[in-house]
Amino acid sequence: MNVLGGILAWFADPTHWSGADGVPVRVAEHLGYCLLATAVATLIALPLGVILGHTGKGGSLAINVSNAGRAIPTFGIVLLAFLVAGAGLLPITVALVLLAIPPILTNTYVAVRGIDRELRDAAEGMGMYGWQVVRQLEVPMAMPLIMAGVRTSAVQVVATATLAAYVTLGGLGRYIFDGLGQRVYAEVAAGAILVAILALAVEFGLSKLQTAVTARGLRSTQRDDPLAAKATAAPA
Repeated sequence: MNVLGGILAWFADPTHWSGADGVPVRVAEHLGYCLLATAVATLIALPLGVILGHTGKGGSLAINVSNAGRAIPTFGIVLLAFLVAGAGLLPITVALVLLAIPPILTNTYVAVRGIDRELRDAAEGMGMYGWQVVRQLEVPMAMPLIMAGVRTSAVQVVATATLAAYVTLGGLGRYIFDGLGQRVYAEVAAGAILVAILALAVEFGLSKLQTAVTARGLRSTQRDDPLAAKATAAPA
């Protein structure tokens, strides 16, 4: 009860909700790091996954290399980038981008590659070729699984962005690292709770976005689609 009381007292303290160290500022900083990393990872992984899925060449190799990179601890990447580039935004951004790429790349490749060949043939029979097939057929049909990969990456990035505090940045990780340093464990717990809430909020928001960008005819079938299950189960 003392621990719970300490956490409630921390949240009830008005000084934790204002100023440069207040919760709103820390949440905004945390979201900024996450948005940057997820956007960069999407710009890298999405086109690559679409190209590999469309051509069917080199996809397995790229995904294996991408997933192998996940064996390297994110903290190790942050530390290495910190030693090379110094304190600042670069170390955490590099680490988070590398963390976010595999789910997006894997889901995009699996989704595009798994589209029925007969549908591609039908599209070509209607006069669509090359990037017209990609833009008008493959990407719209693959969108539910692409967004599932983005959701997975974004939630992982939110959880891992606490490491930004380790390289002198802000974000919700400040409460965890500063709390540990000062042995104020109520602050540590409060920081962890805020990260969990933010991760759930991001998951919920992106699930709504996934529904919005998915063609209406695919919304009722994506849950039962065996391809969706395969992509969702892919390493992320």
